[in-house]
Amino acid sequence: MEAISIIYILVAAVAGIVAGKFIFAKNNNKIVEDARAEAEKLIADGKSQSETLKKEKLLEAKEQIVQMRADLDKDVLQRTQKLNESENRIKQKEQSLNQKDANVEKQIKENEAIKENLNRQTDIVNIKRTELEKHQEEHIRRLEKVAGLSAEDAKNQLIESLKQEAETRALVLQQEIIEDAKQKANKEARKIVIQTIQRTAAEQAIENSITVFNLESDEIKGSIIGREGRNIRAIEAATGVDLIVDDTPEAIVLSSFDPLRREIARLSLQRLVADGRIHPARIEEVVEKTKKQLEDQVMDIGERTAMELGIHGLHKELVRMVGRMRFRSSYGQNLLMHSRETANLCSIMASELGMNPKLAKRAGLLHDIGKVPDEETELSHALLGAKLAEKYGENPAVVNAIGAHHDEMEMKYVISPIIQACDAISGARPGARREIMQQYIQRIKDLENLALAYQGVEKAYAIQAGRELRVIVEADKVTDDASEKLSFEIAQKIQTEMTFPGQIKVTVIREKRAVNIAR
Repeated sequence: MEAISIIYILVAAVAGIVAGKFIFAKNNNKIVEDARAEAEKLIADGKSQSETLKKEKLLEAKEQIVQMRADLDKDVLQRTQKLNESENRIKQKEQSLNQKDANVEKQIKENEAIKENLNRQTDIVNIKRTELEKHQEEHIRRLEKVAGLSAEDAKNQLIESLKQEAETRALVLQQEIIEDAKQKANKEARKIVIQTIQRTAAEQAIENSITVFNLESDEIKGSIIGREGRNIRAIEAATGVDLIVDDTPEAIVLSSFDPLRREIARLSLQRLVADGRIHPARIEEVVEKTKKQLEDQVMDIGERTAMELGIHGLHKELVRMVGRMRFRSSYGQNLLMHSRETANLCSIMASELGMNPKLAKRAGLLHDIGKVPDEETELSHALLGAKLAEKYGENPAVVNAIGAHHDEMEMKYVISPIIQACDAISGARPGARREIMQQYIQRIKDLENLALAYQGVEKAYAIQAGRELRVIVEADKVTDDASEKLSFEIAQKIQTEMTFPGQIKVTVIREKRAVNIAR
């Protein structure tokens, strides 16, 4: 900065001189002299300022050098202190290591002394043992001479005698323990079963094959029947449920062996009556919506059941199957109520026996999931249920309990017999089940499956308590002549392969629709 200031001053001075000369040449000598004097003054001032700046910068440089030297001395001092501390620590460690080496050497010497002492004592013990063995051999020879038997023969005789006596006593004791255990086990088993049944006692209701749909007035019956019965036929075709409209006031009877179909028909009728628009197209639309709604309801029933029983972590498909149990009956007994009751029985019985009640309750709830599969299979419901439980990641003990509850799989876990016993307890209550109902439902299913086996059949519904089979065929695949032939063939097959009371009417329905939308 000071060099630049000096240059600026010199340049100004030179400029002043040049300007003065020019002016002086043009004017007069007096002005030239004044300008020269002014320029000299400026030069003198510039030199003075330059000297002052130079001195100031020199002083600042000296101060910085002094400060840097002080910082360097301080840093050197700190490093020297650290080095001294490190040296002290190293010296202390060396002293400690030297002390440890001395202790180790001392310990080694002591161990050597102990070893020598032990060796001397071992030699003494060996000598005494040898002497003792000699004395013992001499004593045995004297005893053998007196007894007339060798030591080995005497020992064998004594062992054999003690063995026979121990076996006799053990057999007696074993028999007493077994008899006592049997008495106590039978008593405890009866006590546990009775307590379990009493703690979960519940009323049982036999599932019926009909549902009564109540109406606000008899005038609605006409709308449900429709012109020439087209509405009622559309409802029956869409739901597979037989609608009985008789003289019963303000009521329509829905008849079907399948509770799920009856529920779909009931909810669909409820929507149609509330809406007021009842015609075949609207009926089909409402039935489809109801089916989707019922799927959500099935999932909700399964989740609520698992929550109420305190069962967590079930796979979504297993939850859905639990919900479907609500619309399935086994020998007239509602399957969901039976499974819930079995789960509670299993939990209580497992607690009484000191086992895992949660695992037993889980297996009890799922033991009949094979009765509500998505697709029909030749496997029994127990084996199918075990397969499904294994597929969806259930505990191996739960899988085995499901598959073994009808002795179709070997029982490998302790909870398996508990599930079997509790299933029998739930189904053995007076009035809980009805064999005739199950046989009837199976006959109805076989009747529908027989018709569905034919090519071109879209739907098949057994109605009128199994006295009529309605078969809906695809119009694009089955002609009118073929539908008549199909009706005859199905009737002949039913007559030759099935056993049924009375007679069964086979109705084949073929309908062609053309649908377009105007926008």
